Amino acid sequence: MEPNALYLVATPIGNLSDLSFRALEILKTCDLIAAEDTRVTAKLCAHYGIRTPVIAYHEHNKRAAGETILTKLAAGETIALVTDAGTPAVSDPGEDLVKACIERGIGVIPIPGACAAISALIVSGFDTARFTFEGFLPQKKKDLEERLFRLSRETRTAILYEAPHRLCDTLFLLANAVPDRRMALCRELTKLNEEVLRGTVRELYERMKNTPVRGEFVLVLEGAAPAQTDFSAMSVEEHFESYLKQGYSKKDAVRLVAADRKVPKNEIYMQFLHAKDEKESES
Repeated sequence: MEPNALYLVATPIGNLSDLSFRALEILKTCDLIAAEDTRVTAKLCAHYGIRTPVIAYHEHNKRAAGETILTKLAAGETIALVTDAGTPAVSDPGEDLVKACIERGIGVIPIPGACAAISALIVSGFDTARFTFEGFLPQKKKDLEERLFRLSRETRTAILYEAPHRLCDTLFLLANAVPDRRMALCRELTKLNEEVLRGTVRELYERMKNTPVRGEFVLVLEGAAPAQTDFSAMSVEEHFESYLKQGYSKKDAVRLVAADRKVPKNEIYMQFLHAKDEKESES
């Protein structure tokens, strides 16, 4: 084990037997464990006879606790960061701690293991060669609408996390955005009541809306079929305007036009400048 290093230790997402030998060794021999919920980690420690001191590091104390951790690391201690379940620094405040360590020249070492997103992806039956991790959908209406719009056009498999009390609301939103897209709804992965439900988004919403919702969920959404539009029949300006009407920013519209036409973005910019000069000369 290296001194003066932060170890990102993946812990089980349900079945305690999924803790790796290397993760167990790190947790037993490090100077300190920083945990998202000390009560959850205490159960893991008790199960494996881990006696390493544990402190809390979570969203609500990440600034103060983060400085404490960084000070200890700078003093030469070795610290293991764990989340409640799975791989830390994915959709949790561990990401901030990792960035702070890198800025200060402190080593960061991954100890791989369970990850709910990847576990759900590989049992979904959808494309695993290209996928995007979306985490939790945003709460703000404008951000949420933009994210749903992008998901409606996303051709890669999309992975989302959701809490049980928000699951039906999220399925309702997705059912309005992409009702006929196929989805795998993964519940309580690796646990006793593990379940994977498959169907269209609309079908899964209808099934779940009147069902008591319990457990943690990962939603895996099949990618959209690639657009078959004949872009050669459109001018660059018309092509660009079509994306603006769909809600994309000018920057994203240029990027998408370039991708559709399989040309560099600079070429699209130059065509716009040329068209602009021609219009100005005509006027």
